[in-house]
Parts: sequence; structure tokens; C-alpha cells
Amino acid sequence: MDNEFCISSLERALRCHGTPCIFNTDQGSQYTSHEFTKVLKDKDIKISMDGKGRYIDNIFIQRLWRSVKYEEIYVNEFQSVEQLRKSLKKYFDFYNHERPHQSFNGQTPAERYYGKNRLRLVGVECRL
Repeated sequence: MDNEFCISSLERALRCHGTPCIFNTDQGSQYTSHEFTKVLKDKDIKISMDGKGRYIDNIFIQRLWRSVKYEEIYVNEFQSVEQLRKSLKKYFDFYNHERPHQSFNGQTPAERYYGKNRLRLVGVECRL
């Protein structure tokens, strides 16, 4: 990954999902660059970075992407990037709202984060 990709992804996430109070990354050079941190500082977002050698912090995101690959990507054949994007959007909706997680005692991430009575946001879109 290079700075340009990471900055573009960060700016898109901020446009689509709003401005958080704090942003956490590891200490990769793309995240410690002046250009990347400037985007955060310009929006008064506090920067949090994992300690050097905190590889264990990545295990959660690695587990997520393993699930995505084995449950959605490897079992389907996509004819276009647009088809892949639609499939991933559908999968993440399923992953967050329907798929029970063992680490959450059978709850979905949405239930764990928002509680069982929280309404599901339908039709909220962000252009990639």
C-alpha cells in the first residue's frame, strides 16, 4: 500500500461515515506520513497508533478478511468490479446484522455494538 491509496481511502471513509474523535492505525509508513496525518489533523481527529510490534492487534482484522475470502470471494465468480462491490456490500450487511459470532456468544456485531433493539439502517449508501 502506498500513501496515495491510504489517503484516498481515508478521505472517502470520512466523507461517507463522518468524522470520528480518534483514529487508530499501526505504525506503517503510509500511516505515519505527513500527508496522511495532515488529513486527520486538519479535521481535529486525534491520532492513536499501536505500539511497535503489536502484531496481535491485527488478528481481528485478519480474521474478518479470512471470513470474507472463504465465505464470499472464493466461492463466487465475479464478472466485474461492480459485481464484486455489490457482493461485498451484501456480505458485510450479512456479516454485521445476521451472522452470529462465536466470540460474541452468538450475537451479531450489530447486536453487540448497538443492542438488540437498535433498528437496522437500510438504504444508507456510500459511493465507493
